[in-house]
Amino acid sequence: MSISGMSGTVLLTAAALGLGGAVLLLSRRLFSSGLRRCPLNLMRGKTVIITGGNSGIGKATATELVKRQARVILACRDRQRAEEAARDILREAAEGGVDELGEVVIRHLDLASLSSVQRFCHGVIQDEPRLDVLINNAGIFQCPYMKTEDGFEMQFGVNHLGHFLLTQLLLGLLKKSAPSRIIVVSSKLYKYGDINFDDLNSEINYNKSFAYSRSKLANILFTRELARRLEGTGVTVNALHPGIVRTNLGRYINIPLLAKPLFSLVSWAFFKTPLEGAQTSIYLASSPEVEGVSGLYFGDCKKDELLPKAMDDSVARKLWDISEVMVGLVK
Repeated sequence: MSISGMSGTVLLTAAALGLGGAVLLLSRRLFSSGLRRCPLNLMRGKTVIITGGNSGIGKATATELVKRQARVILACRDRQRAEEAARDILREAAEGGVDELGEVVIRHLDLASLSSVQRFCHGVIQDEPRLDVLINNAGIFQCPYMKTEDGFEMQFGVNHLGHFLLTQLLLGLLKKSAPSRIIVVSSKLYKYGDINFDDLNSEINYNKSFAYSRSKLANILFTRELARRLEGTGVTVNALHPGIVRTNLGRYINIPLLAKPLFSLVSWAFFKTPLEGAQTSIYLASSPEVEGVSGLYFGDCKKDELLPKAMDDSVARKLWDISEVMVGLVK
């Protein structure tokens, strides 16, 4: 190829990339403009627990609730990362121009350990006079087959069972603090899951994608059954899907080296930022619009529809009963 021909090819490639980038930028702006932003409803005097609050959606949620003057407890496995996150949260909240900020507290919690969950809850009940909002946010996504400290498949153990026990042990304090709220972060990927009672621990067959979807379906079924049991207590519980968000949740996903630049460009254009993904959690935690609302599933700060399998109350009750045995609440 001649030099002039090579120059033409380079120019065409540059033009194509420039045009593609402009299209993606426009897509990003159009996508963002359609997202609902939660108003700054103050939460002064309220205490909030967020699991996995040191990164991603949890960190963005914590930052926004601190702006609303809440006392936010970051329940995290890695204390050093939690301390770094706490500093970031306070700095970012202060940069938001709010006159008075809330408080950030760090407590150790490893959802892959039932004994850690028990210690965490004991400490909270002993030290905290009230608990207004519990946000079950932490999760693990499509990891290779591994087990928790107690022998449960990791995704089911962390995403469902760890939060199941956490919520159960904190219910007394939540009822004492009523009106109070429980928020469960699920995923639209629940649609690809099923509750196989013959293999909840994935010991017969394991598919990391289906296992994640199963855990997210379990989150929704747990929410529905808990809402039924909490009727008349002043404690509400709702589930949500945050959408597709750019976080470190996908650290176990292997993307070919050559495809990474394209994936990064597409994710920047079409995936939500952590702050955008956190809007529904913030809404359910702080908005007066959902006072007394319970047992529903939300997306983009509004009620969303569920597939029939996520509304099967008989499966929800059976899962609840089995989960109680698995975490040691019932023998």
